[in-house]
Amino acid sequence: MGHSLLCMMGFFFPIKPTVTVEPFWPQIYSGETVTVRCEIHGGEAAQWTYEWSPDKLNTPPTSNEHKITVTESDSGGYSCLGGRNSSWTESSDVITLRVIAPPEPTVTLQPSRTQIYSGVIYRGEAVTVRCEIHGGEGAHWTYEWRPAKLNTPPTSREYTFSSATESDGGRYSCRGKRDSSWTEWSDNITLTVLSPPKPTVTLQPSWTQIYRVPTKPTVTLQPSWTQIYSGETVTVRSPPKPTVTLQPSWTQIYSGDTVTVRFPTKPTVTLQPSWTQIYSGETVTVRSPPKPTVTLQPSWTQIYSGDTVTVRCEIQGGEGAQWTYEWRQGQVNIHETSNEYRISRLTESDGGGYSCRSRRSSSWTEWSNSTPLRVIIPTKPTVTLQPSWTQIYSGETVTVRCEIQGGEGAQWTYEWRQSQKNIPETSSEYRITVTESDGEGYSCRGRRDYLLTEWSDIIRLTVSYEPRPVLTVSPSWLSPGASVTLNCEVEHPSAGWSFYWYKAVPDLSGKSSSYELLPDGSGTANNSYIIHGQTHTAGYVCRAGRGDPEYHTDHSQPKFVWVDDAESDDSKLMMSHDVYQALHELPADKAYVHSAASLTVSPDRVQHFTSDSVSLTCEGNFTEWRVRKFSEDGRLYSVCRRMTGSTCDIKASKSDTGVYWCESGSGEFSSAVNITVQNDGNVSILVSPVHPVTEGASVNLSCSLRTQKILSNVFFYHNDKLIQNDTRGELKISAVSKSDEGFYKCQYSGRESAQSWMSVKGLK
Repeated sequence: MGHSLLCMMGFFFPIKPTVTVEPFWPQIYSGETVTVRCEIHGGEAAQWTYEWSPDKLNTPPTSNEHKITVTESDSGGYSCLGGRNSSWTESSDVITLRVIAPPEPTVTLQPSRTQIYSGVIYRGEAVTVRCEIHGGEGAHWTYEWRPAKLNTPPTSREYTFSSATESDGGRYSCRGKRDSSWTEWSDNITLTVLSPPKPTVTLQPSWTQIYRVPTKPTVTLQPSWTQIYSGETVTVRSPPKPTVTLQPSWTQIYSGDTVTVRFPTKPTVTLQPSWTQIYSGETVTVRSPPKPTVTLQPSWTQIYSGDTVTVRCEIQGGEGAQWTYEWRQGQVNIHETSNEYRISRLTESDGGGYSCRSRRSSSWTEWSNSTPLRVIIPTKPTVTLQPSWTQIYSGETVTVRCEIQGGEGAQWTYEWRQSQKNIPETSSEYRITVTESDGEGYSCRGRRDYLLTEWSDIIRLTVSYEPRPVLTVSPSWLSPGASVTLNCEVEHPSAGWSFYWYKAVPDLSGKSSSYELLPDGSGTANNSYIIHGQTHTAGYVCRAGRGDPEYHTDHSQPKFVWVDDAESDDSKLMMSHDVYQALHELPADKAYVHSAASLTVSPDRVQHFTSDSVSLTCEGNFTEWRVRKFSEDGRLYSVCRRMTGSTCDIKASKSDTGVYWCESGSGEFSSAVNITVQNDGNVSILVSPVHPVTEGASVNLSCSLRTQKILSNVFFYHNDKLIQNDTRGELKISAVSKSDEGFYKCQYSGRESAQSWMSVKGLK
């Protein structure tokens, strides 16, 4: 019910300690040093002895903190309790320490080219090398680079070459340090700086012959080459002599016949498939053979060892000709005469520049430009998590992704395994609705033709049970019409949560509650929600969701906003402030609404003796009532199974100490009152009113024993200050003012009563 309430009732218990961890990073890596500390708030300057769980921290027995250079075996829950004389506090809440191996960094290049080979840029371009530690987000890292020329400044995560030169090429790796713990060195990434490539001029449209005006004759060649190259042999001869013909073709022509005498038309010079001559007077184009081009099939931007590639020599416009080919790798000739050169299961020795030339008859073309073939060993894949949450809860859906640095555009098949067991999955992404068994870790590798990469490092998912958000309200006491702010806190608040806001609606037929969504309270990005114009007491809950499909947490425990109906000053009803502060921990069926009921206590006093008969009467325009109690141990009870009309009679016992209120069958609630039961009949009780006293009214406080109702020679205290010490047995205040509000107690024969708060409310 809270320490303040216990002080009201006269009971003092050792304060519950708290365990803290410094520094408290979301992830703690093996080899780092942390301090676990047991703190007892309000217990400073006391000589405490501490006891720890696990008991490996209990040496020496009086220490309230321990420094641990952690290993993975130090993962687990830590709690403590404190002792002084023979009294021990409660055990603190458990704080969980999770220790994992330091993550392995990865060096990346920006930009990450897809049109050239991994790590290859051109001279004069800008490039950034970056050290990425997956899973280490949010930590304060210091970085170290190889080669050492990048180590200025020593804490830089990335380094930019603004205008790269060939001297900037080389192999780069990094590692990270947090506290005194270093990660492993990352795998090397190679940066190659080249001269810009030689451009190629192309012609559109790609005609092999362009004419100024249509030529008159048509020349064909057998074989039907469209180009005759210098160095080839042709025969040029005169066309045959034309002949005169007659129409009609009679051998005798008689006087009076008409005939037409024609000269033959100018012949057209053509080459039939069987002709080997070209006639004089005809025009042909003789040009040098075209320069070949070397192409690669397939045209991947990266070719890995183990792949198969075909190198092809292409002659633009030379289709159909009987060519003979000659190849070389670098300056070394290759014994190959066809236009294709197939290389199976590439090795690094197959890398280099390939060029070709061709011959028809005795005419050779030029050598083609050299086409580079770079054969590399595939990089080790990396498994990434989407979304990249540091904490995953059972039931959430995440995607693990296999990424092969520099392997973009290649036709990869993927293999997966979980904790060394193969998974039947061949795509680059694997979607999981996680359970606790998924925390064992995933790894992948890539396959292309005969090529297999290494297995990636294992990525482990930290899977926990469903979280429960914590709702706070501010202020918890306010005047009618004021605004109140709700705040919903979830573990790992930066992990993309959206929030849902509800009013708790009680179901008095049972112990459950329903939740009514507040206006605009669905899926808000902000973890706070403001309610304007709060006019009555009410209870609220929240929950959070994230991911696609969206995963939802459980609802929070309810929190309550109490509106003082009778008073506009939120400092009034201070007794109720302490009492109802405990009520903030009630379950969700205690969602308070505007009070239309009241509770009276007979006899009208806060403190009672054991075996006293106490009547609790509910009043209001309702026919069905029940009385509820919130006890010292924080539990909720229905007090009377059977009520006499609207009255509940109890025979007081120590267990009846608590907070009481009435509930109607239609869900209305009375204000709550505090009842304290004194177990020792030899100790007096203070007789003070249960409900707040109105300013200007008179009030009498007295001191009573079980055997004697009103005592004399009593000391009265207000906020621990003696205010009356005479033969009178009563403390009479004729006109109560706000200054009279506070804690009161009485003392008789050297023994003090418990103290009770008397609240003073203003006039309406």
